[in-house]
Amino acid sequence: MITRQKLKKTQVGVELIRRIAAEGDRIFSTERARELAPEVSLKESYLGEALYHLRRNGWIVSLRRGLYALSVSVPGVTPAHDYEVAMALVSPAAISHWSAMHHHGLTEQTPRKIFVLTSTDASVPRVRGAKAKGTSHEYPVGDTIYQFVQVKPERYFGTEKVWIQEARVTITDPERTLLDGLSMPQYCGDFAEVLHAFDVRGNELDLNRVVEYASKLDTATAKRLGWVLEFQGVDPACLEPLSEVPVKGYRKLDPTGPRKGPCNRRWMIQENLPGKVTA
Repeated sequence: MITRQKLKKTQVGVELIRRIAAEGDRIFSTERARELAPEVSLKESYLGEALYHLRRNGWIVSLRRGLYALSVSVPGVTPAHDYEVAMALVSPAAISHWSAMHHHGLTEQTPRKIFVLTSTDASVPRVRGAKAKGTSHEYPVGDTIYQFVQVKPERYFGTEKVWIQEARVTITDPERTLLDGLSMPQYCGDFAEVLHAFDVRGNELDLNRVVEYASKLDTATAKRLGWVLEFQGVDPACLEPLSEVPVKGYRKLDPTGPRKGPCNRRWMIQENLPGKVTA
């Protein structure tokens, strides 16, 4: 039997959802819910229980502690896009790697995860008990997996704002996306997919921008970029800033591949690609 108190709390939840939807807050915090909640929910226990039952009944989705999104069950509301959710999960945040490649039309493959670039000083949501691999880890929200990739604050750059449905989100621009592929091809399909992305971008690649970006990243990425652009037939004079980057020892062209294959002295790159590697 539904008690009067339980019915009252249910009514609080229904009214709360109505007000949140009317405000257009597809994603909201506990604090925002408190601002919009009916008078009766000024009792903290009412608000907490209302949010609990709304989540349990499928009206809202928990994103992280104290942060929620309206679900598809709410009438007349367009659910938040996965990219919009990513922006709410961490700050700063930029859709990146394979997800950005797909957005920019650099790959025909659709990634099964949402890749998000952020900085090492950001508070990134974590699954309790899960261990991160280096500066990268996964975080599930419903059926969607978010792969956070953290970089030093000074290496968080090369982003732009775009509209995705009704939300304005941040995404790495094509040049930064391609460089991320050279440094972490495992988050972009594989190295062959990254090389294909360079071919797709072709003459639309902003050469000055990509060279400038590379100079702000690590040496290995700069040398890989020089090798790729020279292979594509770019004027060698344009690549001098990359060739002048000092480096000690040969770096693997594909960072995920074996340390085998011929060595390119101009770029100090070991060409460990299939067809070049010999047993």
